[in-house]
Amino acid sequence: MNKIFLLISISITSLFSVDIPMANAELRSFGKSIKLNSKIIQLSNAKQSVTSLVSGHLEQYFVEPGQSVKEGQKIALIESMLVSKMTADYISLKKQLASLTENYEANKNLYNKGMLSMQDLNNLSIQLDVMNSNLIGLKSQLNTLGIKTDTLKNATANFILYAHSSGRVSTLLQPLHTVIREDEALISIIKDQAFYIQSYLPLEYGDVIKVGQKLNVKYNGRTILTHITQILPELDAVTQRIVILSSVDEKADNLFINTFVASTLYFEPNKQYVSVKKAALSFFNNEWVVFMHKEHDEHNEDKHDEHDDQKHDEKDDHEDHSDEMHNTNDHDGKESEEEEISYEARVVEIITQDEDYVAVNGINIGEEYVSDKSYYAKSMILKSSLGEHGH
Repeated sequence: MNKIFLLISISITSLFSVDIPMANAELRSFGKSIKLNSKIIQLSNAKQSVTSLVSGHLEQYFVEPGQSVKEGQKIALIESMLVSKMTADYISLKKQLASLTENYEANKNLYNKGMLSMQDLNNLSIQLDVMNSNLIGLKSQLNTLGIKTDTLKNATANFILYAHSSGRVSTLLQPLHTVIREDEALISIIKDQAFYIQSYLPLEYGDVIKVGQKLNVKYNGRTILTHITQILPELDAVTQRIVILSSVDEKADNLFINTFVASTLYFEPNKQYVSVKKAALSFFNNEWVVFMHKEHDEHNEDKHDEHDDQKHDEKDDHEDHSDEMHNTNDHDGKESEEEEISYEARVVEIITQDEDYVAVNGINIGEEYVSDKSYYAKSMILKSSLGEHGH
């Protein structure tokens, strides 16, 4: 029994030692909000097909469906006879150009000594310019294919296909070990941050809906902020509602296309209400409540005065049972302490809300309320009610 009493005492003490945040009810501006049915989509230009620039044999994929990729990341390896010929020609031309340049410099010395005609030297200069031009053109083609000519020492048939933008791999379009034609799509990538929320708005809101208005989406336990970017000119044929598109403004990973989600559309603020923080709301006894400091009424004060009048009559009994009353006084002191920090549940009516605050009826401007950790206040009230029943 003593152990049980000790546990209860520790529990009560821990409750009273918690620092419960308080705030004052304030006047805030609110607009209307409406709950909508929405769906995660991507526009047609959000999906990109990565195509091969050369024909060849598909040897290897470096990515898998569902994998995130960055711009410039390796996608696939293709063995190409064209690439093999181009790299071999480049190495050959580079060697020929070096030899021709050396020959031109030697003949230029002969010309300076009068041993070679101007026409012969000009013919060598023209050959040098043509070969240098061919080499520059071939170098440009190889660089377009992603082949670095500065480090190219030997001919190669390997052509590496790279991602043109960051995103997530959607589909591998061609099977391995097949012949790929030039400009044939190998893989599709869904671009990052190209997600949209498609929502369906009742026709009655057609006059107040505007581009730029905020729409919050509940997805997998979190809230995603979006803003309306398009209001489509045609109604949805099935629901006969206005179709609006809102862009996902923040980085949102692991979104799945065609997922149906709940959303809230907020209109521009146009009315002011007494408001409290959303964290202050609690569902208690089947009603929405906000916890406030409990006010002492006059009835309790009258009882206190009446108790003082009876003190003199009970003096003798008090002396006879001093030890007993000492314990009782300690208990009364604890009760007094509890009364000083006790709370009451104020029933409120919710008018409207935004992402942080809720407008309510039942609380006046400036009244102090429990702004967070309301479960501690609820625990104190429940403990108090259990104590009264036990008494």
